[in-house]
Amino acid sequence: MLDELQRENTHRVTRRQFFGSTASGVGTAALASLLPTGLSWGSEAGQRPGGEGRGGTRGAPGLPGLPHFSPQAKRVIVFWQGGGPSHVDLFDDKPALRKLAGKDIPDSVRGTTRLSTMSSNYSKWPCVPAIKPHQAYGKCGTRMSQMLPHIGSLADDICLVRSMHTEAVNHAPGVTFFLTGSQVPGRPSMGAWLSYGLGSETDELPTFVVMTSSDKGKTCGQLFFDYYWGSGFLPSRFQGVRFRNTGDLVPYLTNPPGVSTAARRALLDDLAALNADHLADYADPEIDTRIAQYEMAFRMQTSVPDLIDFSQETSATIDRYGPDALKKGTYANNCLVARRLLERGVRFVQLMHSGWDQHGNLFTQLEQQCVDTEGPSAALVQDLKERGMLDDTLVVWGGEFGRTPFGQGDPASPKGRDHFGRAFSWWLAGGGVKPGSVHGATDEFGWNITENPVHVHDMQATLLHLCGIDHTRLTFRYQGRQYRLTDVHGKVVDGILA
Repeated sequence: MLDELQRENTHRVTRRQFFGSTASGVGTAALASLLPTGLSWGSEAGQRPGGEGRGGTRGAPGLPGLPHFSPQAKRVIVFWQGGGPSHVDLFDDKPALRKLAGKDIPDSVRGTTRLSTMSSNYSKWPCVPAIKPHQAYGKCGTRMSQMLPHIGSLADDICLVRSMHTEAVNHAPGVTFFLTGSQVPGRPSMGAWLSYGLGSETDELPTFVVMTSSDKGKTCGQLFFDYYWGSGFLPSRFQGVRFRNTGDLVPYLTNPPGVSTAARRALLDDLAALNADHLADYADPEIDTRIAQYEMAFRMQTSVPDLIDFSQETSATIDRYGPDALKKGTYANNCLVARRLLERGVRFVQLMHSGWDQHGNLFTQLEQQCVDTEGPSAALVQDLKERGMLDDTLVVWGGEFGRTPFGQGDPASPKGRDHFGRAFSWWLAGGGVKPGSVHGATDEFGWNITENPVHVHDMQATLLHLCGIDHTRLTFRYQGRQYRLTDVHGKVVDGILA
């Protein structure tokens, strides 16, 4: 239906209509500013939601023929650790770094690796060992840092990938690369692709939700840009809805004083009829987005208060997420809300937490980051497991790159590590992932990948595969070219699959 609308739009936009729509562009933008940002799910293209919006079917179908095959994962949660978690400190133990502490990493190891401008002109490359010991966890014996006791307790449920690599050396391009498939902003995010391809499983909440948080000390200056969850050139109803960490979770949901629910419903019905007539004339998918925004906002007036009502959660569950579980805007609280979103049919949840950019505070901040985040991350996985949801929920934990095996700053007394994209680690769980396993390996310095490299596009292809999608077949034609999340690259990593 959406493709038909776009074809109609191409044929029907006359010179008079072009100038007419241009003239009203300011008014349209003003209207958009009054709507909850990104509330873009709930009605099919061309559907009048006046009656159906209050009853009927739950969710909305995706593209015909999708999923391409039976999916292992029905829903996805991404624990995005913004700033670059240090793989050699957390997931990839290197005894050689301890043995050679303070000595330079050899030229033969470093080669021509691209580094950030902060360290690319160094003359010294001192080995810095992991700041805390590593130990074996679980029956599988996977070695991870002692700073990760809760994640370690899940060792038999997760697949640890030690061979991730990327071309990006700076934060925004690195984040954009994984989430959209390009280092340059403007393409649809992964959640938008899944929303477009697979549709929604609920009409009470958006299909793609984003929540952000930061370390308590606000030590990381990295920003979370809207295009990390944007729809790019896809219709805007597929973009993520960002839940705010201060004030109302979603703005403008409550009715103004004196406006009843019945009055609001009647107003929306009339607006829907007018917009549907406009849609019939112009066949513009963004008019359908406008209709869907109003409808979703109406439904969320009921679903959002229920979502954040934790009165039915047991004290044991709250305690599992840690002391910040009920503090709005914290990573722990976002994890708890995320579990409730997944239970209610939200397909893609993206939790973004900053604070891992430890150039000069590695020896103090890294452990604090682990205290704040690894417990809630593990709690969510454990919660899903106990509720029978882990098998069909894909959990992804990672950042845009790792950190250098050499120290940053004064060579005699380094205080941190720089960005490092040549080799780093992620972990995954549930949703068809091979549990209790390690995929890939690096050399004795944690510098070069020696087994089973996994590129950003390979990981994207694998995540889509687990959701029942052939990444080469989920495409969208834009400016004369068929685009996809993985661009023209990527292969499914069979070693990660159960």
